[in-house]
Amino acid sequence: MTAACRCGAVVFEAAGAPIVTAACYCTSCQEAGRRFEQLDHAPPVLTADGGTNFVLHRKDRVRCVKGADRLEEHRLKPDSTTRRMVAACCNSPMFLEFTKGHWLSLYRDRLTEGAPPLEMRVMTGDRRAGVELPGDIPNYKTHSGRFMWKLLGAWLAMGLRVPRTVEGMRAA
Repeated sequence: MTAACRCGAVVFEAAGAPIVTAACYCTSCQEAGRRFEQLDHAPPVLTADGGTNFVLHRKDRVRCVKGADRLEEHRLKPDSTTRRMVAACCNSPMFLEFTKGHWLSLYRDRLTEGAPPLEMRVMTGDRRAGVELPGDIPNYKTHSGRFMWKLLGAWLAMGLRVPRTVEGMRAA
């Protein structure tokens, strides 16, 4: 699976199947999406209903193959353990990383082809007022047990290791 910024200067490769594909409606993802969409020539981040679509992968299976020097870190608060990386060349958000976690959340719209379908919507309790979600996939008010189980299963498969950063990318 390949993810690239809009201009193609930053490229990531992810090996193996994703952990899960989800849309997040948490207040942090909504705020980050609004901020990113304010950047010059930035591509859309938020869906029409205010969600942010991600494909979660194990950190040890994702690597930057081109343009790591163009990545720019964004945190909603200076001491946040969550960082979002943007390709500064074209202001394309590339991924979200919980720095203490074992997974990386690639922005689904950055996948160049064959993006897997969404499996679930999480944190829907934080969605904008008046937004009605379809029932085509599960809608969870928080991070569901199913979501957490998928993360735990990936971590167990990694031997409970937590890679510090993505190979080939600047450290946190």
